[in-house]
Amino acid sequence: MNFQDANAELERLIACTAKLAAAGLTPATSSNFSIRADAENCLITVSGRDKGRLSADDFMRVDSRGMALEPGRTSSAETLLHTQIYRERPEAGAVMHTHSLAQTLLSMRHANDGFIEIKGYELLKAFHGIKTHDTAIRIPIVANSQDMNALCEAIAPAFAETAFWGYLIAGHGLYAWGRDVEEAHRHLDAFEFLLTAEMTKLGFRT
Repeated sequence: MNFQDANAELERLIACTAKLAAAGLTPATSSNFSIRADAENCLITVSGRDKGRLSADDFMRVDSRGMALEPGRTSSAETLLHTQIYRERPEAGAVMHTHSLAQTLLSMRHANDGFIEIKGYELLKAFHGIKTHDTAIRIPIVANSQDMNALCEAIAPAFAETAFWGYLIAGHGLYAWGRDVEEAHRHLDAFEFLLTAEMTKLGFRT
């Protein structure tokens, strides 16, 4: 991705975050978003910004290990989780982290299992590489922590095992990614629908 492409992707990401905020997926300035800027760096949200009113100035550049490349600015507290995804998944071009009732409550319900299995839904075809509803996916779940290095260590084994496009942090929210902003948003939208459907089957309401 060249710098011009990164600027265009950033504009698409800003438009996407406004939609997600309007849908209630970024409450109380929570959530964080990023795009891959080039082979070594990414652009990620600055800490504490209202995700419904982002501009290009609300993003900053960090390197592949999460080190800030813009002195005097502080990136999202969860920057290391983004940079881990870019290292582990070279095809990833955008990462989106959100919070919803379905993401939060189902991740707590299934935390001891370490995953949520979802199968049989037509919308599974929204995920890159899936061609039929007659399949199942497992969304990994890791225990929440304020230690980002610990969270990275907890999810690391999942990256070694199988292809997947998102994971949950128990009682926290969802990380989803794609090859570009459009695909990451599609994956996130599909995860949210499927998790809400599973909550509805259990008798919960979001």
